[in-house]
Amino acid sequence: MLLAQARTETLLTLRNGEQILLTVLIPVALLVAMTLMTIIPAPDPRVATSTARVLALAVISSAFTGQAIALGFDRRYGVIKRLAATALPRWLLVAGRVTAALAVVAVQVAIITVVALLLGWDLPPAGGLLWTVALLVLGTLSFGALGVLLGGALRAEIVLALANIVWFVLLLIGGVALGVEDLPGPLATVVDLLPSAALAEALTTTVVDGAAPGAGPVAVLLAWGLAAGALATRTTRVD
Repeated sequence: MLLAQARTETLLTLRNGEQILLTVLIPVALLVAMTLMTIIPAPDPRVATSTARVLALAVISSAFTGQAIALGFDRRYGVIKRLAATALPRWLLVAGRVTAALAVVAVQVAIITVVALLLGWDLPPAGGLLWTVALLVLGTLSFGALGVLLGGALRAEIVLALANIVWFVLLLIGGVALGVEDLPGPLATVVDLLPSAALAEALTTTVVDGAAPGAGPVAVLLAWGLAAGALATRTTRVD
């Protein structure tokens, strides 16, 4: 049942043109732009730093923005309500969405990795790769919880607007396109506590340096994910 539900959710996401634009085309275009253009500041090696930041963006795009919008409109059209009335347990509905999000992230990572290699990226050592995979899973779970929190509580039109606005804000000043060190002092202090900056910083450590991420960014991701998950269980509605 879990595999069937996850497969359905994954196929629905990958067949959606807007989702493909958000989850694949924009991250790949940004990776090429950040690597080849010096307008956006990035430490050397540029391609490795850009890859780490774009991987963070890919997780945000699919796990947060895509999940929030999909859940909002599924609620609007009664999909969740009808599924909840079937023999499918509610925990399996959630698990199916989470598994689908992980599958979509895996597709994104594969595409971004191929493009990065073509741009001259050298893979980090095995330890760095393992930490990168662990961070991608943790980031997907944390941002997935935030996506459910947003998509499960508000009207679909409001979710659509807010999810896209938050995506743009996190991209521009959330520690993704620009590192925290490139932001003004007071803003950098605030952004440093955001899950987007934590994920981008941790991935930069594992992808560029091939080392284990610091405890701080991991703690920020865990805190946001646990808090969002706890709130989502109280506020998410099926209609």
